[in-house]
Amino acid sequence: MGKDTAAAFAPSELRRDISVWGSYMWGYADIGADIYTALGIVALAALGLTPLAFLLAGSVYALVGLCYAELAAAYPVAGGGQYFTLRGLGDAFSLLGGSALLLDYIIDISLFTLIAFGYLNYFLPFLTFGHGIQDFVFYLGPLHVQWLWMVETLAGIALLIWLNYLGIHISSLLNEILGVVTMAVQSIIVVAGFVLVWRPEMLVHQLVFNPPTLGQFAFGTSLAIISFVGLESISQVAQETRRPATIIPRTTIGLVLSVLIFALSFSVLATGMIDPSAFKGHEGDPVALVAARIPLIGAVAAPLTALVGGIVVYLSANSGVVSVSRLTYSMSQFQILPAWFNRVHPRYQTPARTIVVFSLAAMAVTIFAFVFPGKAGGNAAIDILADLYAFGATYGYLLVLISLLVLRFRDPYTPRPYRMPLNVRIRFRGRQIWFPILAVVGIIAMLFFLIMLVATHAYARVAGPLWVVGAFLFYMLYRRRRRLPVLRTIPRDWDSVTRQVLMSAEEWKSLEEFEAAIAERNAAGR
Repeated sequence: MGKDTAAAFAPSELRRDISVWGSYMWGYADIGADIYTALGIVALAALGLTPLAFLLAGSVYALVGLCYAELAAAYPVAGGGQYFTLRGLGDAFSLLGGSALLLDYIIDISLFTLIAFGYLNYFLPFLTFGHGIQDFVFYLGPLHVQWLWMVETLAGIALLIWLNYLGIHISSLLNEILGVVTMAVQSIIVVAGFVLVWRPEMLVHQLVFNPPTLGQFAFGTSLAIISFVGLESISQVAQETRRPATIIPRTTIGLVLSVLIFALSFSVLATGMIDPSAFKGHEGDPVALVAARIPLIGAVAAPLTALVGGIVVYLSANSGVVSVSRLTYSMSQFQILPAWFNRVHPRYQTPARTIVVFSLAAMAVTIFAFVFPGKAGGNAAIDILADLYAFGATYGYLLVLISLLVLRFRDPYTPRPYRMPLNVRIRFRGRQIWFPILAVVGIIAMLFFLIMLVATHAYARVAGPLWVVGAFLFYMLYRRRRRLPVLRTIPRDWDSVTRQVLMSAEEWKSLEEFEAAIAERNAAGR
C-alpha cells in the first residue's frame, strides 16, 4: 500500500472539539457503568474476599490505563487498541487485537442492554401486581428461559439499531450530564452507606470466615476485570480531542483513579453491610440492592439508583454500537477488514451495514445466553456474557501492552508527550531507548489473568478462542482474495501518517520533535 496509506488516511474528517471534561466524561459514561454490572456476580464468586478481587483487577487496570495514556497521546487517532497493535505488531496481530475489541463491543451491546433492563425491572413488581421478573419463565424440557427479560433485551437492542441507523446518537454533552448525575448518585450511596449502615466488624468477619476457595477467588477476580473495561472509549475519540498530547494523559489517569476509587468503595461497602449470598437473584441490579439496604435514604435511593443505573448502562450499550463503526473504519482503512463494512446509507449517511451486522450478532448472543444454560435465570445469561466480555478485554489489553513495549524499540521517533512511569534507559541499535518496566509487569499480570480466565470460565475458554479463529479465517480469505499477504504486513508510509496526525491535532511541538528525530534517523542511515 505504501504512500497510498497516507493519502487514504484523513484525520481531519473528525472534528477536534472534545475538551478535557468531555474526554473524561466520555470515558466515565462507559466505564462508570461497569460497577453496576460487575458487583453482584463478583460478590457471589469471591464472597468475603470481594474487595481483594476488585483491588487485584484494579491494579492491573491501572497499568493498562497508563499504557493507553501513553499510546493514545502519541497516536491520537480513531481505532484505539487495534491501531496500536497494527503499529506495533503488524497486520495479523492487528486483526487479532481488533477481533478482541469487536467481541467486546458485541457483548457490550448485549450485556449492558440486559443489565439496563435488570435495573429498570426494579420497578416491574409495581407494574405487574406483585410478580417479579423471575416469574416470567417458560419451560421447554430442560430449558427454563426468562422470556420477558430476554424479549426486553432484544427490543432494547432493536431500538439501538433504529436510533443509530437513522443517525441519532448520544452526544458528548449528554454523556457529560449523565456522567455527573451518575457520579453524584454513586457518591451519595457510598457516603451514606459508610456513615449509616457499614460495619467494619462485618467486613472482618466476611474476610476471615467467608473466604472463597482458590478456584472461586480466581473466577471472581477474573470477572472483576469487567468493572474496568472501557479505556478504549477515550482512545477511540482521541482523533476528536483538542490538544490530545496534554488532555488524554490527564483524563485517562483521572478516569483510572476515579473508577478505581468507586469500585473499591462499593466492594468494601457491600462486604461490610450485605452477605454476598444476598446478591443471588440481584445480579441484574446489585447497586440498587445496596442502596435499598441503607436506612433513611434507601426508600428514595434504591429507585433512583435503579433508574439512573438503567439509563447509564443503556448508554454504555449504545457506545458499543457507536464504537463498532469507528473500529471497523480503522480496520478497513488499513485493509484489515473489507471496505464493505463502512459503506454509508445513501439517505441517512450512517454506517448502516456495521450497525445492523454487529447488533444482530449481539441479538444472537443474547438468545444463546438466555437459552443455552438450561436453567432459569438472567443470572446465567449474565454469567455467559460476562465470561466473554472479560475474555475479549483481557486478550485485547494483553496485545496493547505488548505493542507498547515493541513500539518503544520499533518507533522511538514518534514523540511521547507522556510515558508510563518507571523506565530504564538502555541502548538499542545505537539509540537510547526508555525500557518500560511497568509495561512488562502489566504483560505478565495480564497473561496471568488470561490464563486464569480460560482455566475458570467454561464458556470463555471455548467461545473466545473460537471467535478469534473464526475472525482470522475471515481475514485470511479476505486478504487472499485481494492478493494481499496474510501473515506479512503491508509496507506503509507511517512517517507521513504521523505528520498528518500531528498537524491535524495542532501538536506543533511534537511535530517539531518528530521532524528532528526523522532527520537524525535519515542522516544516520537507519
